[in-house]
Amino acid sequence: MNNKPFPTFKAHPWHGISLGPSTPSTVTAFIEVVPTDTVKYEIDKTTGYLKIDRPQKFSNIIPSLYGFLPQTYCGEQIATYCMQQTGRKGIVGDADPLDICVLTERPITHGDILVQAIPIGGFRMIDGGEADDKIIAVLKGDEVYADWHTIEDVPTAVINRLKHYFLTYKQLPGAPPKCEITGVYSKEEAYEVINRSQEDYKILIGKSK
Repeated sequence: MNNKPFPTFKAHPWHGISLGPSTPSTVTAFIEVVPTDTVKYEIDKTTGYLKIDRPQKFSNIIPSLYGFLPQTYCGEQIATYCMQQTGRKGIVGDADPLDICVLTERPITHGDILVQAIPIGGFRMIDGGEADDKIIAVLKGDEVYADWHTIEDVPTAVINRLKHYFLTYKQLPGAPPKCEITGVYSKEEAYEVINRSQEDYKILIGKSK
């Protein structure tokens, strides 16, 4: 019999959940949005509940599970790495947890869930001068996609579909592009981004104490 007391409060998805002991090779991801969603949900940073960010303006639908990595933050470490890798100046972090796309062949019908994900690469995205990396991962144990061990294993069509979503999901007709993807990077670089986002989170939490 388990004599440990049950928790009386739900853990905050950003602050109260661990990335896991095998980070960065396997991570716990909190999923906010799934491909069937017609509105964009995101975590409310204060309460930890999902909220509606906005209805999807057009026909673009996220082609994967989409969420963030708990206890991460895109701050100075992420911004510095982005500038090093791109040669750009004046980049800042987007002040959000690190985003992750999780590929799976199984239909998952709602967000607000935790999944175990295996990072295999990422996109270096800049959104209005802010570093906004997207880690690309596969669902742990997925019957099909678990054979994709690196970003090179992912078919070009899947990469292009993900790129198209992120390059257009904020763009209004006739307006100049707001987001750009400066490169697709390897699993090893994804590990570096995850590690740096953890460092940024530690700095953020230290400042708040």
